[in-house]
Amino acid sequence: MSVLIKICGLKAPAALDAALDAGADLVGFVFFAPSPRNIGYEAARTLGARVAGRARKVAVSVDASDDTLEAAITALRPDFLQLHGRETPERVAVIRSRFGLPVIKALPVTERADLASLHLYAKVADRIMFDARAPRAATRPGGHGLAFDWRLLENLALGVPFILSGGLNAGNVAEALATTRAPAVDVSSGVERAPGEKDPDKIREFILAARAFAPRPQAERERAGP
Repeated sequence: MSVLIKICGLKAPAALDAALDAGADLVGFVFFAPSPRNIGYEAARTLGARVAGRARKVAVSVDASDDTLEAAITALRPDFLQLHGRETPERVAVIRSRFGLPVIKALPVTERADLASLHLYAKVADRIMFDARAPRAATRPGGHGLAFDWRLLENLALGVPFILSGGLNAGNVAEALATTRAPAVDVSSGVERAPGEKDPDKIREFILAARAFAPRPQAERERAGP
């Protein structure tokens, strides 16, 4: 079993370099003003260029307008759009068609009933991300360091790949992978020393822990280079 690793909410060159050097597969940049991980367009342009093809870039937005998405795409030149708000399946389909980029749709999970609309999103998104539902008073939908009951995803058959998020860190990612058999994991607050402030050591530890459970196949390591 191989696993893709996404480090999200990157804003600083040192944190981005730590993620890239440790072998992250995807790096995420947040375009949502209320988030402590929000990145401006100029910074996104600079950091996006710094990636230099070593990982796939993800532009994360929350119920964004087409103008906001267009600006983020122009600045970052992402490989994926991640929609982390209340976007309907219809809106997801429109965004995917209009911008011609693969879409990751994040869905909040607390209980099994939250998976009821899953089949609708699986028809229009390229990947589904499962994240813990934010507290009622929260001003942003993710990045709270909360986990949900991973057993809800056992034996899940979607038809599209999924990404496990929510409350992951170096200490629990192996258990999360063992429970869900997720093909990909996403972390943000679990590799921070403070909200929006990534810790390069925690980034390296998380990637090491995930790789220890699910190492890359040799062919992938050779393609990725040293």
